[in-house]
This record gives sequence, structure tokens and C-alpha cells, in this order.
Amino acid sequence: MGLWIGGGLLAQRTLIYCGKLIDPMAGQVLTEMTVIVSGNMVSAVQKGYAAAATDDKVIDLKNRTVMPGLIDCHVHLEDQQSANQQLKRFTQNEADIAFQSTVYAKTTLMAGFTTVRDVGGTGVNVSLRNAINKGIVIGPHVYTSDKLLASTGGHADPTNGAREGLYEEPRFTENVVDGKDACIKAVRQMYKEGADLIKITASGGVLSLEKDGAGAQFNDEELKAIVETAKDYGMRVAAHAHGAEAIKRAIRAGVTSIEHGTYMDDEAIALFKKYGTWYVPTIIAGKSVADSAKKPGYFPPIITQKALAVGPVIQGTFAKAYKAGVKIAFGTDAGVYAHGKNWMEFVYMTEVGMPALEAIKCATVNGAELIGISDKAGTIEAGKWADIVAVEGDPVKDIRAMGQVRFVMKDGVVYKNE
Repeated sequence: MGLWIGGGLLAQRTLIYCGKLIDPMAGQVLTEMTVIVSGNMVSAVQKGYAAAATDDKVIDLKNRTVMPGLIDCHVHLEDQQSANQQLKRFTQNEADIAFQSTVYAKTTLMAGFTTVRDVGGTGVNVSLRNAINKGIVIGPHVYTSDKLLASTGGHADPTNGAREGLYEEPRFTENVVDGKDACIKAVRQMYKEGADLIKITASGGVLSLEKDGAGAQFNDEELKAIVETAKDYGMRVAAHAHGAEAIKRAIRAGVTSIEHGTYMDDEAIALFKKYGTWYVPTIIAGKSVADSAKKPGYFPPIITQKALAVGPVIQGTFAKAYKAGVKIAFGTDAGVYAHGKNWMEFVYMTEVGMPALEAIKCATVNGAELIGISDKAGTIEAGKWADIVAVEGDPVKDIRAMGQVRFVMKDGVVYKNE
């Protein structure tokens, strides 16, 4: 209920008492703080436990560690990896994908991730985002790339490994593009379909039926056409890239972020720093696919060998890039592993030397900057979304506390309070 004062409606305030409050921008943990929420926005942050007015709602998190809603910059909300994954292409309708995506979206939100970048699917991800925005489905703020753009036979070519005649042209290959003109048209098509950003597969990948998991798959002219066209339409470009050559081509072309970056070399690291390109590591995805590859028959042989090769490398690459000063945003490739376990990425990041508060900054301040929503998310301060989460324990002392999310507020609405 609101109060009518002087002919205007004042939203009821919610006072959140925070025993510990993480300020990721400053890299500090504040104690005994009050966050004041009005509607879907934070209206103030105060030292001490502010006195509540008669109509104020109070949420007591004095025994929790509170922080901004977490941001995962690399998820796939439509699906979740399983044995015989390739069969799903022939057994699932779009409606099947849509229904399961609503479950994964809610799971993600309940794990404390109030914003995500969905970097590639069937197009159902656009409808999922719209349904969440309309309040039909529960989930995080979603920024989606719609479909991935790939070259013929590339990582995101959906016809890889299938016999002729199983796919209707051009419906299943509108996102498979070769040459400058096709690349320009594909970006415009994704814009038309409602994409927030563009995602390309600049190199081969692991979980596709192609033999090379790292080689470059777009030439310089094609990459430049994609980036320039995306910029014209106000979109950023995320580039899946494992191999060093693919990474370097994509950075020189002006992409906003490199996803995975497994085999980056010293020259690539220098380019990251020169161009200010973001790196989204997805360590957990590498570890997960390597573990699954050890199970007999889980993957086809062509995928198994790639998973066993790539999996053990990513964490070391992350450590090297971090120590070199590359800009890093948190991303996990959720969907390649089970949704809701995104927090494990924090463990892997800190295992190789990144302090806990810096890892949390990657999943708040840095994630918001990468997406382009620093004015709305990433920190808890007046004028930003009331996206607030709290964990049991102290992640600075034990990073595994990030897996103990007890409170989730998104847009001022409480979805979890345990």
C-alpha cells in the first residue's frame, strides 16, 4: 500500500538491515548498514540500522552478508547438458525448449543471479526475456544474443554431423554466414528478431560435431563487418574463441568480449589490454565437460577428445590473464553444466589467486560494465535497481559461502528469504 500525500503516491519503503554489506566497487565489507528500497529502486544506503516509520517494511539480514545481485555474463537458459545431447535436436519442439527454459531461469535467479547474458540459443531466449519482463515468468534480467552466428561447418552450424535432408533451408541456417554481405544481413536479422547483443563463434568449439575445437572460423573482413554492423544497431559483440588466432582476430575487429579464451598467448594478452577487451573465462564449463568426457559414452568420440583437451587448460589461462591485468567479467556457460551451480566459478577463480572481493566485483561491477548497464546494476546505491542478494556466512573468509544464497530481491520484489 502507498500513502497519498499532497496528491502524490509515495511507495512503501522497505528497510533492509545488513549485518555485512559488500561494496564491490570499493572492495570493502561494511558492517551494520541499512539499504532503503522504494518500489523497484534503491533510494538510499545508510550507516547503522535506520529507524523504521510506521508504514515501512523491515527485512532483517543482520546475520547475513549482503551484496548486489550477481551477474553471469555467459549462460544458455534454454537447455542443460545431458548424455546424448545431440538427439535433442531431433526430439524437442520449440515449446519443449520454452517450458524447460522457464525452470532454468527461476533456478538461476534463486541462486542469486539477478542479471544474465544469454549468449546463444534457438531464439526462444528472446521470448523468455520478454516473458520475464512482463512478469509472466520468474527469472533474472536477461540480455540475449538470440542465435549464435557461425560460418559454414563452424561451432554453431546446427547441421554439423547430420545427413542431408534433415534440415529445412534456409530456416536452420540463417545464422550460418559466409562473406561480408551475409554477415551484415545476419546481424540485422538478429536485431530484427529482438537480440540485445551479437554472439559469434570466432573459433571452433568443444560441444559440436566438428573436428577442430580451436581454429579460426571467420576472416578479418567478416569479423569487421559483424562488429561495425552491430555498432550501427547499438549492439555489442561477444566472441566465442578458444584458439589464439581466433582470439586475436576478434579483438582486432573490435569485439566487446572474448568468451572462454582457452589458448590465448602473450600476444593475445597484449591485445586484450591494448583494446580494453573483456575476458569471460567460464572455468566451470571447462572442468564440467572434462569430467563428463571421462564417463564412457557420454559424448560422441569427436567431442570427448576435445573436452579432455580443453577442460584442464581454462583455469590456468584465467590465472595468467588475471595476473597480466586483463579485464575480467564473471561468466560460467551455465547450461553446459547444471543451472544453479554458477557460484562454483567463484571457487575456481579464487583457487588461482584472485581475492574473493575481486571475484565478486567481476560478477557485479564488471558484469554491469560489460553489458552496458552500470547505471542500473552492479552496486547497491541510490538510483539503481533494487537487485540485492544475501548469503549465509562470509565469502571473504570462505568463498563457498557464495553457494549459500538465502535472500534474493530483484526489482524490489523478494523471491527468496530463508
